[in-house]
Amino acid sequence: MTRYNAPFEIHVHGDVSLREDVAYEQIQEALKPLWQYAGARSLAAAAESAYEDEPGIRFDAGDHLLQICWTVPGDEDFRQVIEDACMGLNEIAAAGAPLEVSFYDTEFDEDEAPEDAEARDDFMMCFVGPTPAAIMQVQRDLLVQDVVHVMERHFDATELGDVVAAIDKLFTQRFDDLVSSMQLGKPPRGHGGPSHGGPRKPRHLH
Repeated sequence: MTRYNAPFEIHVHGDVSLREDVAYEQIQEALKPLWQYAGARSLAAAAESAYEDEPGIRFDAGDHLLQICWTVPGDEDFRQVIEDACMGLNEIAAAGAPLEVSFYDTEFDEDEAPEDAEARDDFMMCFVGPTPAAIMQVQRDLLVQDVVHVMERHFDATELGDVVAAIDKLFTQRFDDLVSSMQLGKPPRGHGGPSHGGPRKPRHLH
């Protein structure tokens, strides 16, 4: 249902590449948590953002690209909603992608608030992808970008190879731990398994 006097305006932003065989109905099902949260009966009914200057939720069929720049009123419970939507997108994504989720405090008035008061604004990153490796790949790439951006204030980019290698080592260990845990829980032969044949190691993680 529509949320009046919601404590937050929640903005979701990101582009997700989808498999070429994905139909609109599959996108609607994957994003069902979002459009139901907005109080709509379909994705089309909820696709417009709360702000006219934002594109909302769009699907570019030619490029097989889901584009999200969408704001909805809501509360902290949206965190679970976006996680559920990401699980749905994992099933139809062609590559790893980040989704930025920003929470803006609608009840905070900077002019009337006490001097030491702060808005409850918050931010979270969500990741989607067809495999655990694809998700880890985009997490790794974003982390490298952030770390290099900060360190380039003090060092030349050519000096940061060891830093990038250390980040790769951390993600390699995380990936190997994930594979080990999946192997421990692997069903006996003949009972099926992931259609992608299990996680593939990201290209940078040697």
